[in-house]
Amino acid sequence: MTTTTTNLGAGSEDRVMATAQQILKSLNTPKEVREDMLLIFSSFDNRLSNITDLINENSDSAGVRFDAAEKVILQWDSSSSSSNADASRHSLPWEDSPDEAAEYLSAVDEILHLVADMSIRSDNKIMDRAETAIQMAMSRLEDEFRLVLIRNTVPLDSERLYGSIRRVSLSFAANDGEIGEEFESFAEVDGERGCFHERGPSFGDDLCVDLINPDAVMELKEIADRMINAGYEKECVQAYSNVRRDALDECLVILGVEKLSIEEVQKIEWKALDEKMKKWIQAVKITVRVLLNGEKRLCDQIFNGSNSIKEICFNETAKGCVMQLLNFGEAVAIGKRSSEKLFRILDMYDVLADALLEFEMMFTDEYMCTEAKGVLAGLGDAAKGTFLEFENAVKNEASKKPMQNGEIHPLTRYVMNYVKLLVDYSETLNSLLENDEDEADGLKSEDGELETMTPFAKRLLLLISSLESNLEEKSKLYEDGALHCIFLMNNNLYIVQKVKDSELRKLLGDNWVRKRRGSIRQYATSYLRTCWTKALHCLKDEGIGGSSNNASKVALKERFKSFNACFEDIYRIQTGWKVPDPQLREELRISISEKVIPAYRSFMGRFGSQLESGRHAGKYIKYTPEDLENYLLDLFEGSPLVLHHMRRKST
Repeated sequence: MTTTTTNLGAGSEDRVMATAQQILKSLNTPKEVREDMLLIFSSFDNRLSNITDLINENSDSAGVRFDAAEKVILQWDSSSSSSNADASRHSLPWEDSPDEAAEYLSAVDEILHLVADMSIRSDNKIMDRAETAIQMAMSRLEDEFRLVLIRNTVPLDSERLYGSIRRVSLSFAANDGEIGEEFESFAEVDGERGCFHERGPSFGDDLCVDLINPDAVMELKEIADRMINAGYEKECVQAYSNVRRDALDECLVILGVEKLSIEEVQKIEWKALDEKMKKWIQAVKITVRVLLNGEKRLCDQIFNGSNSIKEICFNETAKGCVMQLLNFGEAVAIGKRSSEKLFRILDMYDVLADALLEFEMMFTDEYMCTEAKGVLAGLGDAAKGTFLEFENAVKNEASKKPMQNGEIHPLTRYVMNYVKLLVDYSETLNSLLENDEDEADGLKSEDGELETMTPFAKRLLLLISSLESNLEEKSKLYEDGALHCIFLMNNNLYIVQKVKDSELRKLLGDNWVRKRRGSIRQYATSYLRTCWTKALHCLKDEGIGGSSNNASKVALKERFKSFNACFEDIYRIQTGWKVPDPQLREELRISISEKVIPAYRSFMGRFGSQLESGRHAGKYIKYTPEDLENYLLDLFEGSPLVLHHMRRKST
């Protein structure tokens, strides 16, 4: 075959050479076969006569570059260290050897580049060495990646976080009388006694912490980029998620969240469980706002070259931490229901509902969001069930010992302080109760009020109606009809005041308050009629036997004597009765005074002179109207005054 010679100029020759080089690069054949093919190429055109030298030159250059890169990688590998110097280099911390680290990464880049552009693929021996070097490098980089993560993890500063928490403290009513066991765990602040319900913590908008030393992030990214480029993304993700998962577990420990099984949680006594629920609420907020957001940001920075890798990495890292929190939430949701747990459960529900919105944006793993939704639904059911149990407990509370002085019953204090706190959860309870409105069917609709009420307001109305019915039954335990009225006045006024002075008024309405005030006035009227009718009957003219001038002195003496006995008996008993509200106490005294004092003054004015001129007049006319007015000031103070004390006052 004759060699073809074509003279097309230097530019044409360069293009031919470039094409030939591209063809040769694409040849993945043994060296001997390649040399034979080169001879065949050169026989076609004399412009290709120098291609052999060019190939040999490129091959030699790639080999030199590979040898240099391989040497750097082997120097850092302990298994291939041939001298003490090499071994000591291997033991150097990566971060303490920035120049060597940069040299190592460049060597990895060189080998990956040589393999990628097929400069050495035609040489099987070099390819075997390249694969070995890459495996060594990736093992080394994986170790360094893990160590850099561990060394640069920033411990969670819980004091700083808790310093950012704003707390709201709320208190419950005193339980200082006989009451059912289900109501014993709450108390109103009274001296040193008291139990507080703290709403979950909230954070400022600027709260942000570094989970990893910022200076190490670029270093981690450089390592991650090499491992991903080499096809070792799985190993890189596993190394990252293992270290960070342990770090997140440690954060939960710092936040006071323990790993507990459902059975262990359900065995915990309420006081200890309450503390764990509070810590859980704080931990969820901190985990979502600080830890998971920080972890998401970290994954974005280190693995920003691949959306799928950073998503997988985040999901794998955060899953264990989130599942531990969800497991506790599930244990609480299926645990024994009691009224004191309701507020904590509602706090847990609220914080998890907020967290779920964040989860749906953070996690691409549907499993995590599904699990969170399941626990949220469970907490919602637990809250509704606990509220229903509370309603039943109020309705059925059956303590039989009456309050000795007619004061406010512990059940009243407990329930009204309880529902006053519940108002803070109106939005949550409305959403939970909106499909359970059948429970409020027993309420009577007046002027269409129920139609405009929220689901929670209807249930509150039902609850307070149950309380009022229960109090009505308890009032029947009093043999004294007047004390029966005092008891109902005290308790109904307490209910009205709690409603009027809180957000409850907006839920129940002004009309509800007016009707209850009307009921209190009716009880006051009943009290006056029941208690003072007999005393006032003594001051009537009937049965005296004549006009003021010739009335029977015997009858007059008997009337004064009977009035004195009635008044002294009322005084002795009712100074021991208690009307805690100063305004109601004063209004009762004024009502008594308006009925009794004018009648007494008039009776004395008509008949007193007939006895004052006789012997032992002081035995019958013991008190002036002014005396009686002064004595009325002692009523309803809760401190019984005996008869001889009263007589001393009148002398």
